[in-house]
Amino acid sequence: MSHTLSARSADVSNWHPSFATLRKVIAIWDARKRFRRDLAQKSKANPHLIDDIGLTKRQVEAEIAKPFWQV
Repeated sequence: MSHTLSARSADVSNWHPSFATLRKVIAIWDARKRFRRDLAQKSKANPHLIDDIGLTKRQVEAEIAKPFWQV
């Protein structure tokens, strides 16, 4: 049986991610959470380091405020 890409895309209700895919997604989310937590700690402890890497305070605050699932 042949399926077109549009037919597959339209029927996402039958999509079931594999365990490996779920592990990768969770690992990415965890990395984002850790990065944002570390960024928050560094921006409070050593605000001059934020300037050194070329970010503004506003950019750092915006990044820290993002939920873990948002890029």
